[in-house]
Amino acid sequence: MTLDRRIGVLAAAFGGSLVVAACGGSSSTGGGGSTPTPTAAQSSACQGTTAAPGYNNGISTVSGQATSLSGAGGTFVAPMMSIWTGTYATQASVQIAYASVGSGAGIAQLQAGSVDFGESDAFMTDSDIAKAKGPVVQVPLAQAPVTVAYNLPSVTGGLHFDGETIGKIFAGLITTWNDPAIKALNPSVTLPSLPIAVVHRSDASGTTNIFSDYLTKESPSWVSTIGAGKSVGKTIAWPVGIGGKGNDGVSAAVGQNSGGIGYVELAYARSQNLTYANVKNKAGNFVEPCVKTAAQATAGITTYPPDLRIDVVDASTNADAYPITGLTWALVYQNQTDQSKAAALLNFFSWVLTKGQDQAATADYTPLGSDLQKLCIGQLHKITLNGSPVSP
Repeated sequence: MTLDRRIGVLAAAFGGSLVVAACGGSSSTGGGGSTPTPTAAQSSACQGTTAAPGYNNGISTVSGQATSLSGAGGTFVAPMMSIWTGTYATQASVQIAYASVGSGAGIAQLQAGSVDFGESDAFMTDSDIAKAKGPVVQVPLAQAPVTVAYNLPSVTGGLHFDGETIGKIFAGLITTWNDPAIKALNPSVTLPSLPIAVVHRSDASGTTNIFSDYLTKESPSWVSTIGAGKSVGKTIAWPVGIGGKGNDGVSAAVGQNSGGIGYVELAYARSQNLTYANVKNKAGNFVEPCVKTAAQATAGITTYPPDLRIDVVDASTNADAYPITGLTWALVYQNQTDQSKAAALLNFFSWVLTKGQDQAATADYTPLGSDLQKLCIGQLHKITLNGSPVSP
């Protein structure tokens, strides 16, 4: 995919309102006199291109498919979904309308049966499934990093943050940019005496689930402030900050507020030309979020649950793993009753899991690893039409 095509698709996914940077946002290797000096490992972790995986193990095409489908869900995957649906419409003559409404709303619309598929960056829990009209097949489609993006005009490169410091910021315990905790992690940076303007999601969000999951695992101060059992989820009782709807709303608010900080999926941070932090992982390294470091977040996983509901956030001890990395799931009713819709669903998601994976890195998403991709194809075989398998 050409750069111009990628920019156009991202702009469409964000409503055409974003300022796009051709080379993305800031990173650990960015210029500027106040930029932290990265180690050699950090500066090289994101270099080079990501090879297209070239998967060809999809299901056989099911005949008689519908010419249109509807879906709704996370903004996290919206730029990637826009590319997938646009390419697929050209290749297969199937129009797929995807509403980027947030993971919570996507789950609710699937539960209500008002869309053909849902999508979420937090898998459906048992209580979510209990409210649905039947069993749900959950299929990971891609993975991506959630960046800690900020707006500090005098700091042009990626600051270093650890989980406890991020947790204190979003809990309202650190309120200025020159706080000693931030200075200790960034001794070579001249930090301004500027109030921190926290921006968080206002809607039920899978991105929030990924971010709060990381904070719960790494920041005791976050947990004690929010409360045990309340510190992770699609919605959080935020003690400070302003809300933005969707990844697009948060990234826009960060960009518009000097001293702003928020959490957004990488494609949004890059498209808004936001600076984002290098975050400390379990190996003790401050890692830049990118396609390659997100891939390391799931490298080495050999065992997955049968329903593929797995939490990969902050799970890897790999030296180059970016810790705030999450999966995003397609949600499809297992028992379909409309033959043409069932055929179209299987054909589309089989394409996403094979040819579609080759497009992921062009939009700053990470393709699924081969082991997980095979299991995802297996999930599609679970979908039935009036009790009988849909796939040949």
